[in-house]
Formats: sequence, structure tokens, C-alpha cells
Amino acid sequence: MIESYINLIKGGEGEIVEKKSRFIGQIKPVSSEEEAYAFIDKIKKKHYAARHNCFAFSVGAEQPLLRFSDDGEPQGTAGKPILEVITSSKIHNICIVVTRYFGGTLLGTGGLVRAYTDASKEALSNCETKLMERLVPADIKTNYNDIGKIQYILGNRDVKILDTLYTDDVLIKIHLRKKEADSIIKELTNATSARAEIDIFDEIYG
Repeated sequence: MIESYINLIKGGEGEIVEKKSRFIGQIKPVSSEEEAYAFIDKIKKKHYAARHNCFAFSVGAEQPLLRFSDDGEPQGTAGKPILEVITSSKIHNICIVVTRYFGGTLLGTGGLVRAYTDASKEALSNCETKLMERLVPADIKTNYNDIGKIQYILGNRDVKILDTLYTDDVLIKIHLRKKEADSIIKELTNATSARAEIDIFDEIYG
């Protein structure tokens, strides 16, 4: 698993005009290839009169599925630049469609690459993202005497307590950042002289 990635939380739109051609960037969070193509089809229907609806998308956290299309533009001038915006931003689970309404003036290869890149970046600037880190869910079972020590360590290490259940013992549910998990567990074990029982679960992103 990679240590972290950026996830798209909320999509957005942005538009630029280059020599009277309109380039409209439209972005949506997607969790599958099917969802990405459904969004692309929706944009194509919405902008049916446009000359081109070029796109790129990235789905998945590790070794993400990457696809792009020039949709009739010269090869390498639209889909690939859009995809490069995605990969350079390190955002996953994202689909970008850039719609072009032709303004009557040819832009040339370099002009098209810049226009599709700029429209993608403009739309991206209006999106919301979240850093997804590799996390280790854990349960800490402790007695009441050690609860203060544990809470102090977790607070000092900036570990968010998800829930605390008070019965005969105390059960604390937490998520540890993977890169810090071993050292925090060792610190908790030492502080409680191994009295705290710590159960580790499968890693997640969050």
C-alpha cells in the first residue's frame, strides 16, 4: 500500500477562452471505470453541439486505472495533457472532461496542449480534495488506572480517539498513522508495563 494519496471529495468546473474557442473543464469524483464513463456520456449529451469532449480519469489508490481520449483532436494534444494534470496533482478517483467549442481559429499543437491543460487546472482549482493516509485501526483495552497515561500519549502524538467505552475496563478505538504505529504502540506498552491490550486490524485509508 502507498503511504498516502489525494482523494477528490467534490468536483468543480472552470472555463478558459483561447482565440474564441471555449474550453470548459468539468470534474467529478468517480470510484469505478463505469462511473467515469457514465459521467463522460452525461457531459457529451449536455454539450452535444460541441466539437470535442476530451477526457482523462484515474480510478483506484494503488496502481490506479488510467484512461484518456483526444476525442478527435490531434493525437496527444488533449487527453494526455488532461491526464498529466491528474497525475501531477496526485489526485485519485477523479474524472476530467474538457469540452471545446471551436472558435474558428486553429490553435496548433502547442496551443491545444496549453488550452486543455489550463482548462483542467482551472476546473481543478474549484474542487475539494482530502489527503488520504495509510491508517492502522486499533483497539486499546486498559484498566482505569492507566487511562490517564494512555490519553496523554495519544494526545501528545496527535492521535484522534474515535470512541471510548467504559465498562469493567476501558476500550479506546483509534486510528494510527502507519508510519507512526509501531513507535506509538511501543510507547503505550512501555507506559502501562504491557498491561494495555492492543488489538490491530487491517489497514485502511482515511
